[in-house]
Amino acid sequence: MNILIAADSFKDALSALDVCKAIEKGLLAAKPNLQTTCFPLADGGEGTTEILRFHSNGEMVWTKVHDPLGRLIDASFALSADQKTAFIDMASASGLPLLKTNERNPLLTSTFGTGELIVAATQAGAERIILGIGGSATNDAGIGMAAALGFQFSDKNGQILAPIGKNLNHIHQISSEQVSINLSKIQFEVLCDVDNPLYGPKGAAFVYAEQKGAHHAMIQQLDEGLQNIAQVFQDTFVHDFRQIPGVGAAGGLGAGCMAFLNAQLKAGIQTILQITNFEQHIKNADLLITGEGKIDHQSLHGKLISGLTNLAEDHKVPVIALCGALLANPQEINKLGLKAAFSIQSSPKSLEEALKNTAQDLEWTAFHLAKLIL
Repeated sequence: MNILIAADSFKDALSALDVCKAIEKGLLAAKPNLQTTCFPLADGGEGTTEILRFHSNGEMVWTKVHDPLGRLIDASFALSADQKTAFIDMASASGLPLLKTNERNPLLTSTFGTGELIVAATQAGAERIILGIGGSATNDAGIGMAAALGFQFSDKNGQILAPIGKNLNHIHQISSEQVSINLSKIQFEVLCDVDNPLYGPKGAAFVYAEQKGAHHAMIQQLDEGLQNIAQVFQDTFVHDFRQIPGVGAAGGLGAGCMAFLNAQLKAGIQTILQITNFEQHIKNADLLITGEGKIDHQSLHGKLISGLTNLAEDHKVPVIALCGALLANPQEINKLGLKAAFSIQSSPKSLEEALKNTAQDLEWTAFHLAKLIL
């Protein structure tokens, strides 16, 4: 029996590759003669760069950039083996985990470091840049990223503004005179698995800013800023980005990428499955085992598991999922297209203990799964 193991990372616990290896170890402990293939994946969020590097036989490139509050840090991107394609996680430079809880304030944070990674990738020869925009600490509509490329932002008096969230409402004009990179010669693809508009009740600020440290008044201020920058984008680039699904991702970075980079917004998991040539592997599988940290109603909307089950259904391959927290009800499991889903929790424990024991719990659950179904 051929089993394809294609899992995402378990956040704060194990990388996607380590998740796959733990599942494989448990399966083989139960049935040593199984044919298994580990195929680590991501859905376009954190960890996407490493996954695409792995599957493209590429290399990681480290460089100095600025974090969301402007401090110098080491961050990385990946280059494919032919060095023509760069893979960037915006979270490596502008992500929420880079900040302590008391530092989180989307009025002050910036995507400048993400722009620095883009500059470094172009200097390394990349002609195509695939940017994952999950896990942001920002709500600046991408003006920080653009500033790193040379764009400048000024108010109605011509005063140059810092590219941070609180200044969105004061931007009157955008200048590209200092941009030295020929952006039109680079193909930009942005991996985005949310459909939020730029502003409004379902927009970037109202849906995501609270988790980035914003209280109600700040959220209102940021939303007003996004409304203003949307109008400035339209005046400057002659395109209305406001209601395009996904432009509200990463604090409006989706809109910024479309405006400044002429980027295409693409569904993360579908794009990753194409890049990694996943379909060729599932054709030879008798069973697909997948997993991610949490399975809930959100898993129905563009996440890794829904992408896998859709493709598996085409090839009549059953899919079983393992997870840390199983919050989806039976109707949602059926709608996801899963044969079954199992939480790996073996006993009541704290979150700290659960994270520490993730590899063992995955292994043990896979062992029992193999005994049960094979």
